[in-house]
Amino acid sequence: MALFLSLWIKLFFVLTPFFALTMFLSLTEGYVAARRRRLALTVSAVVAAICLILFFAGNQIFSLFGITLDAFRIGAGVLLLLSGIGLVQGKTASANANAGDDVTVVPLAIPIIVGPATTGTLLVMGAEMTTLSEKAIGVLALLASVACIAAVLLAGSLIQRGLGIRGIAILSKLTGLILAALAAQMIMTGIQGFLGIAPF
Repeated sequence: MALFLSLWIKLFFVLTPFFALTMFLSLTEGYVAARRRRLALTVSAVVAAICLILFFAGNQIFSLFGITLDAFRIGAGVLLLLSGIGLVQGKTASANANAGDDVTVVPLAIPIIVGPATTGTLLVMGAEMTTLSEKAIGVLALLASVACIAAVLLAGSLIQRGLGIRGIAILSKLTGLILAALAAQMIMTGIQGFLGIAPF
């Protein structure tokens, strides 16, 4: 249970829910409520499928390119740190789309919700879990985090009315701080493993 809760919380923030909500509201401005709900559910399904593929593809990708898990931890940690810094500074790239464009896969699912930092994190997490029980817990935590993203998107209009754009931006910055802390831990773990140092 502790592993599930830990993974669930980490993955929820790695998926940058409040930045995703900001982009979702921007890209669906003018949509009727029913269309916005359908889009939120479709985006969440696409995100779940992409995340599951990445979660199970880690070891195969590392073997294919001859990359060690510790080296990838360091690389993914740096990307996650840059993502967190971007959220804190509010310098994340904006997503533009023309009216009528299908924004489900690009840019909402990729790269807004599942960006490079999220991709690296999922590959590392999947590779770290070697037993069947760990994999099962990881999948459940991943699906739970995506379900939470879906809930945030579905409640987007209510959240916007309750918190306003400024309130959502503050939550996005707090998410950035948490991502930076997770990134620091990932980088430190990678360095310790790479140098053969026992964990603190």
